[in-house]
Amino acid sequence: MIAGEVQERNSEVQRLKVLRVQGSYFVESLEGRVLYKIQLEDGRYLCSCEDYATGIKSDATFYCQHILAFSNCVAKGEVEAAEILERRKPKLDERFIKTIDGKDFVLYSGLLDLAHQKGLLKMEVEPLQYPTRENGYFAICRATAFSKFGEIFSDIGDANPTNCDAKVAKHLLRMASTRAKARTLRDMDDIGMTCLEELGDLDEALGEGTQSEKSPKGNARRSSKSSSPQTPRVDQRNQAKRPGERLEGPADPKTGELEETQPDQAPSPMSSAQKNAISNLSRRRGISNEELSKMAMENYGVEVENLSTVNASAFIRLLQQSA
Repeated sequence: MIAGEVQERNSEVQRLKVLRVQGSYFVESLEGRVLYKIQLEDGRYLCSCEDYATGIKSDATFYCQHILAFSNCVAKGEVEAAEILERRKPKLDERFIKTIDGKDFVLYSGLLDLAHQKGLLKMEVEPLQYPTRENGYFAICRATAFSKFGEIFSDIGDANPTNCDAKVAKHLLRMASTRAKARTLRDMDDIGMTCLEELGDLDEALGEGTQSEKSPKGNARRSSKSSSPQTPRVDQRNQAKRPGERLEGPADPKTGELEETQPDQAPSPMSSAQKNAISNLSRRRGISNEELSKMAMENYGVEVENLSTVNASAFIRLLQQSA
């Protein structure tokens, strides 16, 4: 079903009237001339319309417009010896909104609850890139949500040691999956608030950096710096090093220790998964190739195709936060 057909189908569903008469439920046709009876049998709804009788033969999960209209209603009021069911309006429960230092964040459980109200049928997550030493421990996942109305929503999520808390660095693929699902559900739910589970650490939620602290072993822990919506998170560790000084590489997700590379070692180029992520995000955000090149030059001083793994990671986050 193409986008136009999905939109027309949803519009028709919203116009259908649902009635309850003597304990039985009926849905009017669009013309208001026919009433179709809705029944519950073996845990699923059945409809007396011809559309349902035809569709159920080829698809055991098929729901006609009348069943969809009924499932979106709750009983309210009486009209001429029948109760007319009012359309349920999907709403985000305030219990799923957390305020931290004056900023509102939505919980993943709230996004999922609202998505089910809006007809979420299923979600799928596909790993696009597994974190390895060669790609700077950069994980990318794509999540796709399917609604019972035929709508499809998709977005990607990434995670690497530079945009996650040290405790999360051991679970980069899981974090990338969570971010992808949260961003997909925010698109489906039309929610502008950031999901709390998307954040790498609490300091990112507060928008404040933390002072570097000494660990029991005497090694300085990396400070957590938050990035503004328009500024990518850039790793500053390898800048302004003295001649001959060793450079710090990505943290090992298993040990949490920073790797060291020689100063003459070239940075790892971005992976094909990162290239695809940048291309997909720019297309979805309506960013032209010229604008994309300008953004890369302004932030990193190189063309998009010459971005390193670390800079590509920050660039992807910048594109995800673009309006």
